[in-house]
Amino acid sequence: MGAPSVSTSDQKATRDGYGDALHELGAERKDIVVLDADLSGSTKTNKFAKSYPDRFFNVGVAEQNLVGHAAGLALAGYVPFASSFAMFLSGRAWEVVRNSVVYPFLNVKLVASHGGITVGEDGASHQCIEDFATMRAIPEMVVICPSDYNETKQIIKTIAEYKGPVYVRVGRPNVPVIQRENYKFEIGKAEVMQEGKDVLIIANGVLVNEAMIAVKELESRQIHATLLNMATIKPIDKEAILKYAKLCGCVVTCEEHNVVGGLGSAVSEFLSEEYPVRVLKLGMKDTFGKSGTWSGLLDYFGLRAKNIVELAEKAIRLK
Repeated sequence: MGAPSVSTSDQKATRDGYGDALHELGAERKDIVVLDADLSGSTKTNKFAKSYPDRFFNVGVAEQNLVGHAAGLALAGYVPFASSFAMFLSGRAWEVVRNSVVYPFLNVKLVASHGGITVGEDGASHQCIEDFATMRAIPEMVVICPSDYNETKQIIKTIAEYKGPVYVRVGRPNVPVIQRENYKFEIGKAEVMQEGKDVLIIANGVLVNEAMIAVKELESRQIHATLLNMATIKPIDKEAILKYAKLCGCVVTCEEHNVVGGLGSAVSEFLSEEYPVRVLKLGMKDTFGKSGTWSGLLDYFGLRAKNIVELAEKAIRLK
């Protein structure tokens, strides 16, 4: 099987993968219902709404009510997908998510669009960089961040079968589609995209594409990296992390999230107890975002392949 590659011509947003998968599920299963907080054009739930209006509920700009209604529909035997912007679904509605959905372990799927700084021009108020932390802190919550359009579709169809609460973050911008052979997403399992012995790179979301570019650049420098796509932040794939941390002896994590409480923190928490090695984190350095183009913001905050290369070389030096 060949290593995954990036399609430079085929670019799609992960939120479109959500909308398309949801629309397909609507035809296959009559128990799927969808709720939105007056953002269906942005979250891409409008495709489902147009085809299945009797199973679509726009609750207005009221995320607490959105989650509460979803909980009620789950209790009635439906499988609700509730969507809004990540800032509001994981922030404004957090207490309702905790007490009305996760504590009673209801079968509610929370899919948050416009996560991270790639929201772009909407600015810091809407650029949610805390959602991995707030959602994974809730006991028994599953937290996922897909890397591209195709993986998003797989994730949405997988969580529709899973019994329990799930939080998925999808993004606004069109990003490269990753060409894979025989890839099948599983909750709690990392995708091994490449194997090497010098440094372990763990990424998710939009940073997976950047990490793939970084791995190729490292190879040109005779540095062989293992790359894991850690789409599931919780439950995290401890087995894969431990295996490759032992092989490589140092780790770099990459995420479009605050370095406090996200993927890097989850990896560090596990390895500090099981196999302490150097872990360097690429992400938002405990600072808010800014208004700008999504691509420009990745440059500004140092969330690019060249930054991953620099951090990987530093991690190797610090072994």
